Amino acid sequence: MPKAKTHKGISKRMKVRPSGKVTFKKSGAGHLMSGKSGKRCRRLRHAGVTPPAVAAKIRQAVGR
Repeated sequence: MPKAKTHKGISKRMKVRPSGKVTFKKSGAGHLMSGKSGKRCRRLRHAGVTPPAVAAKIRQAVGR
């Protein structure tokens, strides 16, 4: 049986932590920050965490 290929799109956008949690960078924090509130900018700085059900599928696609 051939080896499972890594899903390159997911591997570039998401990171699997040692605990098994899957984190990602939140969208909307690239530019045009002056039009967004400070509270919103601070929330966008922190990495997002995927729900457990979705994280399991992502770990399978990445090969972990």
